Amino acid sequence: MATLKRYGVFAGAESDQERHVCPICRGDYKKCRLETCPYLKGVRELLRKVRSSRTVFGSSPPSALIGSWGYPKVLAGPLVPPIQADTSILEQPEKWLRIPLNEILSMRVSLIRGKRPTRVIDARNPDRLLSVLQELAMAQKPTDVELELEKEPVISPNFRIRASPTGPSAEMRRAIVAENPRVPKPVERVVSDTDLKAVEAILELYSSGISEQHIIRLLSMGLLGLKRWRKLVPTEWSITAVDDQIGKALRRKVKHNPWISDYRVHSYYAHFNRVTILLLPGPWMFEVFEAWHKAGKLKVYYDAELPGDVDRWPENVGGAYHALRLPILEYLNKTGRQASAVVVAEVYEGWIPLGVWRFREIARASIQSPPSKFNTFSEAFEEFMKKVEIPAKMLFEKSRVLKFNLEQSRLI
Repeated sequence: MATLKRYGVFAGAESDQERHVCPICRGDYKKCRLETCPYLKGVRELLRKVRSSRTVFGSSPPSALIGSWGYPKVLAGPLVPPIQADTSILEQPEKWLRIPLNEILSMRVSLIRGKRPTRVIDARNPDRLLSVLQELAMAQKPTDVELELEKEPVISPNFRIRASPTGPSAEMRRAIVAENPRVPKPVERVVSDTDLKAVEAILELYSSGISEQHIIRLLSMGLLGLKRWRKLVPTEWSITAVDDQIGKALRRKVKHNPWISDYRVHSYYAHFNRVTILLLPGPWMFEVFEAWHKAGKLKVYYDAELPGDVDRWPENVGGAYHALRLPILEYLNKTGRQASAVVVAEVYEGWIPLGVWRFREIARASIQSPPSKFNTFSEAFEEFMKKVEIPAKMLFEKSRVLKFNLEQSRLI
């Protein structure tokens, strides 16, 4: 972190004349809840080094981005900050809860994106440039990359529902990995096994201790799965796919565990988001209330899974559903227990869309924090309602898990 600060990634704000239109404030800085515009902090100084040669040389975290626009022909390319340092923090969301929100933004916009239209099926028989990107995706640690751009990179801030934002971008002419990447043995083994299905590959990597971000990168760059089916996967889709597949595997294990014997309430707040979890004795069930507190109004989205339900896409909560489910299943699997879970994920004024990672990490911090334990449902629910800002009536009207639990209690 200190190294990145020295290189200007967290430099001061620029003048108003240099501001670009932001998709959040639309150029009206009075609507912004941040003290300084996150997009231009440090980016101008970094760009001055690029414009003279249109060549970027720096340590990629490592990171790459596959877009979804135009699928099955997408924009693919590496993300490279024009600095040589330990840039691994730029791709480690598990550490971002401890970093101020404006610094996370400035870190991400320091990543210059090279891009090139590429067919997703080209992952099976990559040309030289795509081979470089796949080589970079396999690396475990920051790797020096030389990126030659067609023209000056353009600052075009963007927000995605699931993926984190990136900085300036331009079409790339070529990319060169300037050193031998350090590739973990489990990654080498799984990538070279073209008879291993993608789901099996994801689970093998996860059980081997490979980080979720690394697995997402490998899946996105078309390096997992049967040879004839390998293809580039848009980064946003890869994030949800990895969360979902690991979650399903853990769910199969958790369903064989004994129930917890008490009622537990976990809660954690960070970056204008709060995740509150109520665990109830019972079979595995899971539901999410995603609540947005904006302009004095409350908007709630809901999805759930109960015993006997057919797996389906959570059409209301979307990828956040799988991101919130995974940490709870990890916790239950680790403790050897089973429970029913009610989750309220609240988003407050001040949050800017930075990807679904924050729900995963805040849920992880929440479930790992010491819980408040109770012997009765009424005591636990009373504590739960002290943490959340959703009317109790709304919860009871929509919640399938609470209704199931109360009916089971009556039968007992």
